[in-house]
Amino acid sequence: MLRTLDDMLGASVWARDLTPSDIARIKAGISVRTIAAGDAVCMKGERVEHWMGVIDGLVKMTSNDISGKTTTFTGVATGGWFGEGSLLKDEPRRYDVVALRDSRIAFMNRSIFQSLLDSSIAFNRFLIVQLNERLGQFIGLMEHERLLDVEARLARGLASMFNPVLYPGIGPRLQISQEELGFLAGVSRQRVNRALHALAEAKLLRVDYGGITVLDLPRLRSYGS
Repeated sequence: MLRTLDDMLGASVWARDLTPSDIARIKAGISVRTIAAGDAVCMKGERVEHWMGVIDGLVKMTSNDISGKTTTFTGVATGGWFGEGSLLKDEPRRYDVVALRDSRIAFMNRSIFQSLLDSSIAFNRFLIVQLNERLGQFIGLMEHERLLDVEARLARGLASMFNPVLYPGIGPRLQISQEELGFLAGVSRQRVNRALHALAEAKLLRVDYGGITVLDLPRLRSYGS
């Protein structure tokens, strides 16, 4: 599990070929903040000035309409970077990001992000892969929401949290509560509990104190097909 900014940069594929002086320059352009559970990491409508990464914790991308209805797009777990699309388009942010638990977030300023974009082939390749993976994730979420039952939606949603490209800091165990899963899946904690019980009976995962261990990721990804 990642604990420091150095850990996160070490796990980020785009940073592996950079020189020590490059890493030092990048670190100087990153601030690390602790965001309490329930607080906003960033808000819809604000000017986008940072690319962000989850050093340790769990956040959700969400949006609220004028009636108060909330839609959660996805969660971002330890090791995941997010917000590159808003920076590339240079437009106000279109979603809120809220911490589901106390989380440590890296904020890379726009000038460092732009310098990497201008000078690093590895960084540009990473962004192409990252955006493609995120697009696939969102297309999958739309399909799951329209076609699958709760157990299958939860299975696919959990599997997406073990994407090694989007979340390189995740091992076979995800530290997440059933309440947090409910927030991400848009269902009650009780419904999450029943769905997890069914997935555990199918030997796809094991539910233990404070988290979930995936036993069969390929089957979890295809559950409900």
